[in-house]
Amino acid sequence: MPVIQKKDTIAQAQSGTGKTATFSIGILQLIDSKSPECQAIILAPTRELAQQINKVIFCFSEFIHINTRCCIGGTDPKEDRNALTNGSVHVVVGTPGRIKDLITRGTLKTGHLKVVVLDEADEMLGRGFVDAVREIFESLPHDIQVCLFSATMPPEIVEMTEKFMKTPVKILVKNQQLTLDGIKQFYISLQEDSQKFGTLIQLYKNMVISQCMVFTNRKERVK
Repeated sequence: MPVIQKKDTIAQAQSGTGKTATFSIGILQLIDSKSPECQAIILAPTRELAQQINKVIFCFSEFIHINTRCCIGGTDPKEDRNALTNGSVHVVVGTPGRIKDLITRGTLKTGHLKVVVLDEADEMLGRGFVDAVREIFESLPHDIQVCLFSATMPPEIVEMTEKFMKTPVKILVKNQQLTLDGIKQFYISLQEDSQKFGTLIQLYKNMVISQCMVFTNRKERVK
């Protein structure tokens, strides 16, 4: 409701609780489908997350004549420029680098924007993206609605948002409410980083693991 009511919003809740659906439905209520202009931008820290969000919005908007475009690195920027120049794109979902480039080149017009959403806001306002996000915000209308969504919202991030948000509505889930029923969580404390890979191998030797996702913070470690 705060999103639909055009209020700046900070929402923090654990993954899997419906944040993407929340802001997707919210911003779609704000879009004027009769106007061909871009009216909403959603920023995500990774290509995969941007694609996922775009797919959700595409499904929700299929019958209300609202068009979306996913603009991310690793794809041909000419295709994004052509889509934004020649077509009617109401919602753009993308990563900060590509969005900043499209705005700088004048391809992504910001004059009719109503709302900007930062998903995984703690990542977006961290060291890796904060400069790009700041440049993007400098190009946006001064009265634009800003919505932040994240699984975690450290105090320093909330403090930073005061610079570009206007008395935001805050929906912050308490820590004791974070753990979802049916999910067990464990950790293994190691003395050195070099022990992690060997420990992972030991887990595979001693457990039957049919499906698994391993998250790391660098491409080199993934390889």
